[in-house]
Amino acid sequence: MRALWSASMMTLGLLSAACSSHGTLYSRHDAQRSWTVREGTVVQVVEATIEGQSGVIGTYGGGYVGHEIGRTIGSGSGSGIAGAVGAVAGAVVGKQAEKSATQKKAWELLVEMNGSRETLAIIQPADQNFDEGEKVRVYTRSDGSARVAKL
Repeated sequence: MRALWSASMMTLGLLSAACSSHGTLYSRHDAQRSWTVREGTVVQVVEATIEGQSGVIGTYGGGYVGHEIGRTIGSGSGSGIAGAVGAVAGAVVGKQAEKSATQKKAWELLVEMNGSRETLAIIQPADQNFDEGEKVRVYTRSDGSARVAKL
C-alpha cells in the first residue's frame, strides 16, 4: 500500500511538472534585461533535441520504488539484500526516466543577418515553426544568448 501511494505521488509530481504555460516563458533572470534586436532571414532549419535534466526526483523516487519492490522478494536478510539491489536499479532507471521526460524538441536555425555577411547558428526550443527564407528577428543578450522570433 505504501509503495502504491509513493508511486502515485511521484507520478502526480511528474505530471504537474510537465504542464506548461502559454506564450514564451522567461526566467526571473531574463526579466528587465535588455536585448539587441536585429533582423535576418532563415537559411536552414534542422530538428534537434535539447538534453533533459536528471535530478533528485527521478533518482530518489526510482530508488524508493525499487527498494519497496525489491523488499517484497524473499524474507529475512534476503529481503534486505533484494531491497538494496532494487534501490540501486530503481535509482538508475528513475534518473534516466527523468532525463528522458525533461528533454525538449528544438530547432537548430541558421540565420543570415541583414546588412552583413554574418550567419548565426541558434538552437532554441521548438515553440514556433520556421521556414527557410522566412524573415525573422534575432534577440541577443550581452552574455551571448540569443533567440529567434517571427516578424
